[in-house]
Amino acid sequence: MTRLNRHSLLIAAIIAWPLLGCHDDDKAAPPAPMEPRADSVAHFCNMGVLDHPGPKGQIFLRSRKDPLWFASVRDTIAFTLLPEEPKTIAAIYVNDMAKSWQHPEAGSWVEAHAAWYVLASDYEGGMGGSEAVPFSTEAAARDFAAAHGGRLARLAEVPESYVLGGDVEPEAPHGSLEAQPGRRGD
Repeated sequence: MTRLNRHSLLIAAIIAWPLLGCHDDDKAAPPAPMEPRADSVAHFCNMGVLDHPGPKGQIFLRSRKDPLWFASVRDTIAFTLLPEEPKTIAAIYVNDMAKSWQHPEAGSWVEAHAAWYVLASDYEGGMGGSEAVPFSTEAAARDFAAAHGGRLARLAEVPESYVLGGDVEPEAPHGSLEAQPGRRGD
């Protein structure tokens, strides 16, 4: 093959590459969050997601069109930590709890890595345990923690023991608020 033919073949391959669908799926735009319906069932407990108060979560896997639903944010985070669960996650969304606790408003989803979480507050999650309460802004999370106790954390700072081990008083991540006494289940 002559140098010119190889050069032409290389240029043709570069041009054709995106057209053949041989590009990296990791760079595809994440799916938009969805709203739970009456028939949306929580992944771990197989109960209706809308039957539980408090923040919910949804995880999109690359192999599925519809999200996996979670009745609590702790369950959402637990899914990402458990070795037996798929790791082909395209997007994770949690409710921004700045406005309503009982039933989060439609459209109140925030990307889980962008959220601020309050750990060990006096509020319980949808399944009755300690919750990682998500907010889209640090200011809203700080206001909630000042009123309801708890500590601030980003997703990567949420201790595995808090999610999987049931700790209600996690060690304070750097820059967090000190825990305040409060009530559960308000």
